[in-house]
Amino acid sequence: MDKAYYREYFQFEREHWWFKVRNRIIYENILRVLNPQNKLTTLNVGVATGATSKVLNPFGNVVSVEYDHDCCVYTRQETGIDIIQASALDLPFKDTFFDLVCAFDVIEHIEDDKKAVKEIIRVCKPGGYVVLTVPANMALWSTHDIVNRHYRRYTVQSFINLLQFSHDTKLIYLSCFNFFLFFPIYLFRLSLRLFPNIITRKESGSDFSLFKNNTLINFIFYSIFSFERWLLKFIRFPIGASIIMVAARNSM
Repeated sequence: MDKAYYREYFQFEREHWWFKVRNRIIYENILRVLNPQNKLTTLNVGVATGATSKVLNPFGNVVSVEYDHDCCVYTRQETGIDIIQASALDLPFKDTFFDLVCAFDVIEHIEDDKKAVKEIIRVCKPGGYVVLTVPANMALWSTHDIVNRHYRRYTVQSFINLLQFSHDTKLIYLSCFNFFLFFPIYLFRLSLRLFPNIITRKESGSDFSLFKNNTLINFIFYSIFSFERWLLKFIRFPIGASIIMVAARNSM
């Protein structure tokens, strides 16, 4: 993440409609398997500017890890979160240490995603849980992915395949999300590939910065995504702009 992007991303994580709803989806899916009254030891890998660590706070003590040194410094200054600088490929923790290990929109930033997932599973206790989210579908690949330094977007099967490198885990829950907005997002990004000069990107160039001053459009997107969040309590979507996975570490 570029230094100039930190301050911008800090605001997005706390104010943008996508982050607000995604974080509720994350919280509600963790509630499927864990009771926040049971204070747990949680690892949050790739915290960026720290908003997801706050999402995890109700479940107990959260240890936050971020790879980028400058991002660590910035987030410590802005939030007071005690972030550990470390790589997801070499987590500085003992085996089977955490009750809950999370990485939200992180592993797409890592070239060796298989090794990263192995590390995440390694530090999870038997009987504990791993929760991951990733961007989905390479048909949506765009400038947004480049700005955010993604290596890939996932299919459901390629995401599931990451678990197959460890025989210690069992898939509990998986669903795509951002289903209803997938189709307009696809058409919008396709039009930008065909006609790259139809909009002028400002600031970082991330899609998060588009329409941010248009209250009506943002309200519509937030409402659609929030309705989908409610539906996710009952159904799983086969396609979407993102995927969420909950897996259990098998008991020994």
